[in-house]
Amino acid sequence: MKPSPPDPSSDDGSTGVPGFRTWRGVYAFVFAVFVVTVVLLALFSRFFA
Repeated sequence: MKPSPPDPSSDDGSTGVPGFRTWRGVYAFVFAVFVVTVVLLALFSRFFA
């Protein structure tokens, strides 16, 4: 007996995160926050050193 193919309606790609419809948006947001944090750390270390 062959296994049945996965149901396409069960994997709709929804993130479950409010405000983000796609995982690409979630990843872009996380990457942008990371870049901003690194830039701010570099600026603060220069100003307060």
